[in-house]
Amino acid sequence: MSGGGWMLAALRHDRWLFIGGLTLIQLAAVVYTVAGIGMDMSAIDMTRMAGAPGQPMEMGPGLVWTLPYAVLIFLMWWVMMIAMMVPSAAPTILLHHSLTRSPDGSGNTRDTWAFVAGYLAVWAVFSLLAAGLQWALQPLGLIAPGMMSLRGGGFAGAVLILAGLYQFTPLKRACLRHCQAPGVFLSNHWQPGARGAWAMGLRHGGFCLGCCWALMLLLFVGGVMNLYWIAGLALLVAAEKLALFGKATLAVTGVMLILSGIAVLLTA
Repeated sequence: MSGGGWMLAALRHDRWLFIGGLTLIQLAAVVYTVAGIGMDMSAIDMTRMAGAPGQPMEMGPGLVWTLPYAVLIFLMWWVMMIAMMVPSAAPTILLHHSLTRSPDGSGNTRDTWAFVAGYLAVWAVFSLLAAGLQWALQPLGLIAPGMMSLRGGGFAGAVLILAGLYQFTPLKRACLRHCQAPGVFLSNHWQPGARGAWAMGLRHGGFCLGCCWALMLLLFVGGVMNLYWIAGLALLVAAEKLALFGKATLAVTGVMLILSGIAVLLTA
């Protein structure tokens, strides 16, 4: 293949290159989360030692909150959000990439990466707030420092009930509609260029956050690094966004969370 023909051929296959890059990011986030890089134990070890909601196994005083430790906790939250949220956002991301393809079959990966960056920036803000909440609750004795989960059935039960009630709110349903219809979202909010893609990524991330923030707080109930809770919540988010079980998903999970919260409160 002469001249720049090899480059043109590569551009025509950029969809697979883009999917490969996105997959590598996802796999790296999963490996980081499971390995618990920078923590005293891996997520597998912490999962084995996790107790019932509100009754976490104590593991000593934990590390002192210094600036490096706070950055580590922020990164732990952010990478974990990437591992949990990218799969359910993939349909919108890939559709955006398809819509930016040129007539010659090549795609504009720069714009789609800008979309991804905007989306992940929203979850970076959430991760910063979650790390700050964890930092604020630990000195009050409300967070078990080792397992990073709520102490006391009262608080754990209240968070479960809050998450369950949020499933029935108009805000939850409105945000979820935007996440369930990638074509409608991109059609209604399309902006050209990398800057426009970044803005769309921010907007889509905002709808995603509005849909899932209460569910993500459940990590404080089961343990921030509890793999069972991480995997379960990721699957629940995917089921909601992909509408795998129709409208019943919100009602069923809402009732189950409320009943679980009441059960935890009664056994506290």
